[in-house]
Amino acid sequence: MEARHLRYALALAEHEHFGRAAAALGIAQPPLSKQIADLEREVGARLFERTRQGVFPTAAGEAFLARARRALDEMAAAVSDAGRAARGETGRLRLGFIASALLDPLPGVLHRFGRERPDVRLELHEMASSRSSAALIAGELDVAITLGPPRGAGAEHLVSVPIGHDHVVAVVSTAHPLAGRPEVSVAQLRRQRLIVAAGEDEPAVRAGLHALLGRDAPALAGATVARDVHTIVGLAASGVGVGLGPSRMLAAPRPGTWFCEVVPRTPLPDLVLSFAARDTSPVLTAFLDTIRRNCPTVGAALDHRLRAAAPPSEAPSE
Repeated sequence: MEARHLRYALALAEHEHFGRAAAALGIAQPPLSKQIADLEREVGARLFERTRQGVFPTAAGEAFLARARRALDEMAAAVSDAGRAARGETGRLRLGFIASALLDPLPGVLHRFGRERPDVRLELHEMASSRSSAALIAGELDVAITLGPPRGAGAEHLVSVPIGHDHVVAVVSTAHPLAGRPEVSVAQLRRQRLIVAAGEDEPAVRAGLHALLGRDAPALAGATVARDVHTIVGLAASGVGVGLGPSRMLAAPRPGTWFCEVVPRTPLPDLVLSFAARDTSPVLTAFLDTIRRNCPTVGAALDHRLRAAAPPSEAPSE
């Protein structure tokens, strides 16, 4: 039994006449009559009564046609679902990200991707760079956004591309003595109570601060440790001390705070997007396409990295 047998039976039930049903199907009447007879032999029951007034389903025919309609509907849905999955319109994307990515560029990317792919299930996990890197390498994430590229065993199998650049800035309460100043020096910072990210979570950031202030700086040794940039800003607003974090914090000013440039200007590790080089899933492809369209400069770097990572036979031609 094939799908065409189901369509033939349904057409005959609708038109109640072999000739009209055959015309609607675009076939000759004799083949239709033969196919219906073959179907009845396979089912083992008479599905249609042939009368002078027309051709009408029997009780067995009505039962068969009800299932046939559902079967054809399911087949059409299967074809549609397969096409949508192949286009990345359904499925799941597991994304781990550092909190500062929520300042820029993640909001625009997620908004656009969610609008264009509403049936993709986004599993979002705010994670420190060290944790999301390990989860990506272990296959527990599809994409990770970290400060600096993932490192360690397995990282060589990832594609990583910078999606943002940062340098160190300071944030203080508007009641702090540094408030109102455009910049703060390293010498001044060494005399302050500092608020910084946890070294075990963001080792690349801590390494940058060690380079700025000195590895044995008392201010770093006694610093208040914050989980993310939002906590750094919040603690600074509360008068706890001077928060040190990425310049993307400037994208989300909070009442009661003041930002100062740190001199000398100290770059932080790039904000980096990474995924497995072998991952060719349509959902990931669609997500990367959203990034290309939302962040053109990132898209160019991404395409360059993908060309570099692809085997020679698969690399796109120029």
